Amino acid sequence: MNATPARARLAADIGGTFTDLVLEHGEQRHSCKVLTTARAPEQGVMAGIQRLLAESGLAPADIGLILHGTTLATNALIERKGARTALLTTEGFRDVLEMGYEKRYEQYDVNIERPVELVPRPLRFGVHERMAADGTVLRALDEAAVRRAAQAMKAAQVQAVAVGFLHAYAWPAHEQRARELLAAELGPAVTICLSSEVCPEMREYERFSTTCANSYVRPLMAGYLQRLRTDLDAAGLACPLLLMMSGGGLTTLDLAARYPIRLVESGPAGGAILAATLGREIGAKKVMAFDMGGTTAKVCLISGGEPERARRFEIGRIYRNLKGSGLPVRIPVIELVEIGAGGGSIGRVDALSRITVGPDSAGAEPGPACYGRGGRSPTVTDANLVLGRIDAGRFAGGRLALDEAAARAALQREVGRPLQLDALWAAAGVCEIVEENMANAARVHAVERGQSLPEFTMVAFGGAAPLHAARVAAKLGMARVLVPRGAGVGSAIGFLRAPMAFEVVRSSHGRLREAGMEALNQRLEAMQAEARAVVAPAARGAGVDENSLRVERLAELRYEGQGHELRIAVPDGELDAAAVQRMLADFEAAYQRSYGVTIPDAEVEVVTWSVTVSTTAAAVTPATLPPPAGVAVPIGTRKVWDPATGSTLDFAQYWRFDLPLGAWLAGPALVVEHETTTLVPPGWAATVDSLGHLHLQRQHEEGEA
Repeated sequence: MNATPARARLAADIGGTFTDLVLEHGEQRHSCKVLTTARAPEQGVMAGIQRLLAESGLAPADIGLILHGTTLATNALIERKGARTALLTTEGFRDVLEMGYEKRYEQYDVNIERPVELVPRPLRFGVHERMAADGTVLRALDEAAVRRAAQAMKAAQVQAVAVGFLHAYAWPAHEQRARELLAAELGPAVTICLSSEVCPEMREYERFSTTCANSYVRPLMAGYLQRLRTDLDAAGLACPLLLMMSGGGLTTLDLAARYPIRLVESGPAGGAILAATLGREIGAKKVMAFDMGGTTAKVCLISGGEPERARRFEIGRIYRNLKGSGLPVRIPVIELVEIGAGGGSIGRVDALSRITVGPDSAGAEPGPACYGRGGRSPTVTDANLVLGRIDAGRFAGGRLALDEAAARAALQREVGRPLQLDALWAAAGVCEIVEENMANAARVHAVERGQSLPEFTMVAFGGAAPLHAARVAAKLGMARVLVPRGAGVGSAIGFLRAPMAFEVVRSSHGRLREAGMEALNQRLEAMQAEARAVVAPAARGAGVDENSLRVERLAELRYEGQGHELRIAVPDGELDAAAVQRMLADFEAAYQRSYGVTIPDAEVEVVTWSVTVSTTAAAVTPATLPPPAGVAVPIGTRKVWDPATGSTLDFAQYWRFDLPLGAWLAGPALVVEHETTTLVPPGWAATVDSLGHLHLQRQHEEGEA
């Protein structure tokens, strides 16, 4: 009888080009990349699962847990391919979605464009009702008006409805009654989402926007998740299925289907979790996660072993990654910057004869020109192939043959010919532009947070990141790059390291000193019970002791009259006057760190309370650099065109799985594995640590003696 581990775990991350899957059982890990099946994403997931089961020799019954993240909701919002959605709101507030913050995100550009609203004006309906901030009913809900709006929605063939009333974040009775009326008129086929459930926080623009976004993608996501669950059950995989959330925690299938807006950055969140874990393994206090896949590149700064988190995120910024040019949603999210720079990002020449790359991507269908699937636009992957950085025979584990001639022809046609360059210089230009775009995004992200990137260690993962990591690091003044074991499927590995978690948020505006302690403690207790009710069953299903769950309580505080808050930890146990004083002192210290001043004698007010219940993070095994194992032996050499010298160089080529622990190699070199390739430029060296991670260290600047 085979000694098969009882509870193997599997993770799947759907990207715009590839779906990454990882299977862990005991100390063994199997992984693969399959092309994303955009029309039916579950088909790609199931194909990858079957491949991993065959490679590992495991049966479906041996899988104890499946973790999943997807860009499906994000792509639907960016491409505006969600459900036909209506908004029901308080009379006089139907134009909140267009008014937004009532300011321009670029003050002096007369040609700026606003993001297109998810709900067009004819599908936004106002009804008479008004609840005051203290819960007083100023005007009863006009039920006849709700029914009339429902009939108009039915005539317009809407598929989803968002309900957002003024002050419903604290007093949801009118929204709940409106749902009953709408459901009776529209029937079960129409999705109805309440702002008091999706985003129970003040600030109606962000609350309405988040609720509309949730309604917009819920039919799509609920249908997909149900199909995936059905396919898993049919294949004998009846184990729990948990979904990765944007804030870095895992949630249940039912909650993911109800609140799919919380999944919009699930893939990047997995990558940030991986980078934070690796930072703890190698003892690096400051880590920059660099995740470059087929469609986008993501950068996240991590200090003290934890990624930065936020309560607000913008989807699909349309103007130079500028704040305010995207669709705002108010959800728990890991703070990161995302740009359209991936292996599938398309290169072209603009009207000013400049090479530009992205933000659009060739995706999986048709894909880069070299995939031979009908794509004619040159991409970053095509450029790397033409330069010699990619081994066409080993790409994607040898399962996807690459056509170098097609890549060369596309680059020459779309980039080289307009600029009178040969294909090599066109390819070099595409790579240089995409690397500069990524470096610039990271630079701005760091400056906005007061961080100095040379102090950070870059952790590079995703199918394309290791090819560009060292060159991007050099542009940023960084000298250390870590390419982890399994880098090509890094985000999926991050899912396996993520805690199960759920956050409950409630707005409650008022002076902190004047908060009633008895009512406040009851509210926090109820919020904790609500979050625990989500996490505890999932923890039990995954074999985690629910008695080990941890609780984190936070309050968003500001000086009275201000418009922005700081998140402050709420002391454990029941709150009393002494606990409030500690919170006030912590707020003053945080304000001093952030702004360099405090405001003496100013009252501090609380805006929002949040409670997160989660499983504890798994302990890490420290990585060490073992005694030198000597200079690594290459498996051969590759001719790689080097833009710095304008000539072809011999790059030593290594098979990563042949490198012993402690092995050392110097650039120029390529370290090849099934799912990615690491480029070690001239002037850089690499070694392998005790956990199999590849450490790149800059020895001197390229071109130095």
